[in-house]
Amino acid sequence: MSNHQRLDDGMRWRIVGRLEAGQSQVLICREFNLTPSAMCNLWKQFQDTGSIERKPGQGRPRATTATEDRYLSIIARRNGVLQLLSSPVICMQPQEPVYQG
Repeated sequence: MSNHQRLDDGMRWRIVGRLEAGQSQVLICREFNLTPSAMCNLWKQFQDTGSIERKPGQGRPRATTATEDRYLSIIARRNGVLQLLSSPVICMQPQEPVYQG
């Protein structure tokens, strides 16, 4: 499991500003609770592009389109799947057989 958080633009600019001011990378990592590689990637991106914006299209691609999602939700409602999923689950405990000897 990854334990990272996405940095918002304000925090990215604060980190870059401190790097430009000459503050130690170790101190910045501790202050913002970052891994050194995350800060190094941010700094490298800023030096290469002059921007801290995230690249578009990052992340896992969608498996379904918005139209397919709507269709699936209509079918699920029509078939009552959502009602089955939202109803409480009752677990029946099996009774132990009574020994008659």
